[in-house]
Amino acid sequence: QVQLVESGGGLVQDGGSLRLSCAVSGGTFSNYAMGWFRQAPGKEREFLAAISWTGGTTRYADSVKNRFTITRDNAKTTAYLQMNSLKPEDTAIYYCAADPYGDTRSAPYFYNYWGQGTQVTVSS
Repeated sequence: QVQLVESGGGLVQDGGSLRLSCAVSGGTFSNYAMGWFRQAPGKEREFLAAISWTGGTTRYADSVKNRFTITRDNAKTTAYLQMNSLKPEDTAIYYCAADPYGDTRSAPYFYNYWGQGTQVTVSS
C-alpha cells in the first residue's frame, strides 16, 4: 500500500525557483529508487531526474541539468526536487514515482508507484 503525495507546486515568475516534495508512506522507502517526471498538455510524460535508494547516484535529463537537483531524506521518507532558473516551457504537471527494482532508470514504465501530481506554472 505504497502512497506518494507531491506538494510545493504553484505559480512562479520566469527565472524563479520552487522546491517540490514527495512524501512516501507504506512499503520501505529506503528500498526504492525515486524519480521525478512531468507532463505538459498534449505531450508525453518526460523524465526529469532520478536518485538511487542510497542517494549515491543521480541522473538528469539534459533539459534540466544544472537547473534541477534531486535529493532524498530517508529518515523523513521524502524525496525533493529543487528547481531553479525556471522557464515558461517548464510549465507542466510534475509527478514523483518509486522504482523498487532499479537504480536511476529513466523510462516511466519501470516505476511501480506514482503520486497524484502537482501543477507548476511559470509566467513570462
